[in-house]
Amino acid sequence: MSQLHCYVQDELAKKFQKKAEQANLSVSKYLALLVQREVENQWPEGYFELFGSWQGQPLERPVLVDYEKRESFK
Repeated sequence: MSQLHCYVQDELAKKFQKKAEQANLSVSKYLALLVQREVENQWPEGYFELFGSWQGQPLERPVLVDYEKRESFK
């Protein structure tokens, strides 16, 4: 497992330590989870190239229905 080192201002470190403590995690584990969330929550490669590539039957919107009219609350 790799180790990463970073430097942050003391005030930020205190806030971060408090957040880790509230999550019942070590600072290291809390930071690892934040990094993982940031790195892995990405769109899959080629995702946006799929837009407009539908080759099936044309999509149709359902017919809009008139809803009943009701008196408003006053």
